[in-house]
Amino acid sequence: MLEDRTLAGSAPAPWPAAYPQGYAVVDVETTGLARDDRIISAAVYRLDARGEIEDHWYTLVNPERDPGPVWIHGLTSEVLDSAPVFADIADEFAARLQGRVLVAHNAVFDWQMIAREYARARREAPVRRRLCTIALSKALGLPLPNHKLESLAAHFGVVQRHAHHALDDARVLAEAFRPSLRAAAERGIRLPLLECRPLTEWSDRPVPRQHPGGSGGYRRSGWRPSRKRPACPYPNPGRYEEGKRLKQGMRVAFSGDTSLDRELLEDRATQAGLHVATSLSRLTSLLVTNDPDSGTTKVLKARQYGTPVVDEAAFGQLLQDVEPADGA
Repeated sequence: MLEDRTLAGSAPAPWPAAYPQGYAVVDVETTGLARDDRIISAAVYRLDARGEIEDHWYTLVNPERDPGPVWIHGLTSEVLDSAPVFADIADEFAARLQGRVLVAHNAVFDWQMIAREYARARREAPVRRRLCTIALSKALGLPLPNHKLESLAAHFGVVQRHAHHALDDARVLAEAFRPSLRAAAERGIRLPLLECRPLTEWSDRPVPRQHPGGSGGYRRSGWRPSRKRPACPYPNPGRYEEGKRLKQGMRVAFSGDTSLDRELLEDRATQAGLHVATSLSRLTSLLVTNDPDSGTTKVLKARQYGTPVVDEAAFGQLLQDVEPADGA
């Protein structure tokens, strides 16, 4: 208990009042990593305000397509054919998430997969905030060799029995999250909570795919119609200067987890007349990231080149008043 770790004779350390009242530690296995991939299994460990496990839940999900990398998750078409489709488990899944902070390792991936499945079902996932355990481990300054789940588990002495099985991965994460949460509370660290905005649009479209060896195709689903982003018609006016407006033609790059679905954020930038860059160079006008202390390639290059950096909230404000390009 947090109170047991205080010095003898001192008052118990108060639990931060701003901390959430409950958590849903989630892991999903999927057919792949793209936005048109599907969930094939899901697990949730519900935790109370101080990280104690309340219960857990697990289900297989029929993705209505091929299962993807079976050699990783071990779930074959034969196993999944008799599983419920996502719409059939959506209510029970929602009941596990309701009113809780979604906790996951690389939470943006799990959240976006879940949000897309609910959007396909013409519903919204009842999640308003998420917490990434990678971001929390950075906030705590844990001496990890990398940001893999197995490294976080090893740091806290949690035994991983079945990697890439949703139920065991969720258990491992729940057991590693508890001491992380208590360490954060003891040190008064603000939790790296991000807003979850449900997707509200979805289009299903059949796309046949012929696999090697003559195997059949499958139905792909995608967030919005797949299209190539149009080229920015404006010249690059240079770097963004703090306190000034963005200007059409500026090159903007994004790095790390974002509250808003990344593609939607990029769409808004494009619609405002900005050039969305997939990499960072000396020509980049601005880097948008919620984790400026991370060691990602883009963040490191931004430091090297002196590229201005703002967070997502500040960027959203800047998008509301973008200066027209010269002659526009």
